[in-house]
Amino acid sequence: MAGELLAEITTANRTQAFNLQETILRPADFLNREKYFVFVVRDGSNKAVGFIAFYESYALSAEGAFGTIPELYVRPEFRSKGLGLRLVSQAKAFGPSRGWGRLEVTTPPLPQFDRTLAFYEREGFSITGGRKLKVAL
Repeated sequence: MAGELLAEITTANRTQAFNLQETILRPADFLNREKYFVFVVRDGSNKAVGFIAFYESYALSAEGAFGTIPELYVRPEFRSKGLGLRLVSQAKAFGPSRGWGRLEVTTPPLPQFDRTLAFYEREGFSITGGRKLKVAL
């Protein structure tokens, strides 16, 4: 599913393709080192149809540790059925067990992701300003 998510994002914002094999291997390493946490939602036949991933971040402005959601994905045919809400609710419930005072998420500032932004706002997330920037190392 991570490959499906990344394919959807790279198509929407016309960015560089990703290495699927590395993408498949990477989460196991992150999970084993407790750097990355994932909750999965399944359908009635126990097939994975969505997931949320998050990791621990730190900032003085956040007064310590907080959770960051880098990925939330629900397969298209299962969207608008409350599964994203269930996943976000689980992440919100998990955060305090790690001592997190908040969760953060970044959505691309593109019209293609307006529904994503509206979803997070309905779930209590608020825009804090700024834009997410990156530089390759």
